[in-house]
Amino acid sequence: MTATNLVAELAKKSGLVWIAYGGRTHAVWHEWVGDAVCVVSGGGEQRLPGIADQSSVRLLLRSKTTRALAAEADARVEIVPPGSEHWDPVTTALKAGRLNLSDSDRAIERWAAESVVVRLVPTDRVVVASDVDDTLHPTAPPLSG
Repeated sequence: MTATNLVAELAKKSGLVWIAYGGRTHAVWHEWVGDAVCVVSGGGEQRLPGIADQSSVRLLLRSKTTRALAAEADARVEIVPPGSEHWDPVTTALKAGRLNLSDSDRAIERWAAESVVVRLVPTDRVVVASDVDDTLHPTAPPLSG
C-alpha cells in the first residue's frame, strides 16, 4: 500500500483528523477529495489560525473503531482560491459532508468571502503508529472511550 493510499484509507474512514503545526494540534472535520485532506477554516467554521501561512503540516490519523493513533503523515498545504481548478470539487464535497450547515444555500459563497479552503496533500513521509515516537511527537489530547 502506498503512503497516499494509507492516508486516504484512514482519512475516508474518520470524520476527524488532527492537524499539527505551530506547536499546536487541531481536531478538524474534513473531506478526502482526490488526493488530499480538504478543510475549510474561519468565517464561522472551524478555526485553524495561520493555516494559510504554513507550507506543510503533520496529519495525525486515528482509527475510527479504536480511536488510537494509526499513522502520522507530512502534508503540503495548498490554498484553494475561489475559481481555481480545485474550488468546485473541494467546496462541493465539503458542503455535502458538513453536518448541521445552517446556510447550505449560501455556504460556498460565504466560504469564498470569509474563509480559507485548503488541501493538505500527503507527502511520501508516513509513519505508522507502531513506529511513532510519541515522546517526541505528542498527538491530540487523549480521547476517552
